[in-house]
Amino acid sequence: MPRVECPGCARQIAAGMVAGAPSKGRLWRHDPTERPELFGDALVSCTGSLEIVDLPTPGVQLEFDQADELELEEELAGPMGTMALF
Repeated sequence: MPRVECPGCARQIAAGMVAGAPSKGRLWRHDPTERPELFGDALVSCTGSLEIVDLPTPGVQLEFDQADELELEEELAGPMGTMALF
């Protein structure tokens, strides 16, 4: 997952993609950097946790290289011109 700067604490936090918006991501929940001094052992999330942010690179669809049909036929045909079943 790409890491994005949190607007609340300015740390680099992982961001997961948001459905329907490939260029947007939701920051993972994380603790503020000053948590031990201010809050002790209490579990407190950073104000930037779960915020939707812009991802550094837009989502792209995975592309496969097109193999030549001749190469593909040679791979499928066995040593005696037979085709593998499994």
